[in-house]
Amino acid sequence: MSRRKPVFLIAGDPGNRRSKSDPLLRTVFDNCGVSSPSIAYIGAANHDDRGFLGWVSDSFKKSGSGEVTLAPTVRRFERRSFEKTCQAADGVFVSGGDVEEGMNVVARRRLAPFFNELYRGGKLLFGVSAGSIMLARAWVRWKDEEDSVGCLLPCLGIADILCDVHGEKENWEELKALLRLSSASSVGYGIRAGAAIRVDPDGTVEPMGRIDRFSRANLD
Repeated sequence: MSRRKPVFLIAGDPGNRRSKSDPLLRTVFDNCGVSSPSIAYIGAANHDDRGFLGWVSDSFKKSGSGEVTLAPTVRRFERRSFEKTCQAADGVFVSGGDVEEGMNVVARRRLAPFFNELYRGGKLLFGVSAGSIMLARAWVRWKDEEDSVGCLLPCLGIADILCDVHGEKENWEELKALLRLSSASSVGYGIRAGAAIRVDPDGTVEPMGRIDRFSRANLD
């Protein structure tokens, strides 16, 4: 029987700083299986930004988590300590920032097999903003400002879907570019600001808030 837990992909809400408990986070923490779960913080996409770590830690604790501990991936990375921090935590959080920067760190540190091992072993993984995209199948990147097509950037694929986050004001242009580069049957999920999706181990996608769904065959 699979020990895998659902993966939660949260859009976040840029510019919004909640002062109270977040119901989406409470749902995530409830799925950790313990009270006041400890969380390992992965800051690969934002250069282990300490300021954002502090805000995340405060927000998480208001919503029911226990301690939030940085597992350094950029500054002072040490593999044994990194793996120990993640293994000891009840949940692993992949923070926001820049998707390409984050995946470059993952590749440089050769962390993808370890993250997949954590997931297969029953660890709950969740992300916000760029971290959500990193947990999904792939993203799109452009070589330069004149590149109008882009190319695929493979991500961790722990949640086997394509998604974008809080891109509704730009009419999901990046998500549509991603779909055009993907297989003909591909579906993409636009997770609006303040919303999330839950991806179960069997591939079931459950919206948590307002989600826009696109298929490559029906793009604008």
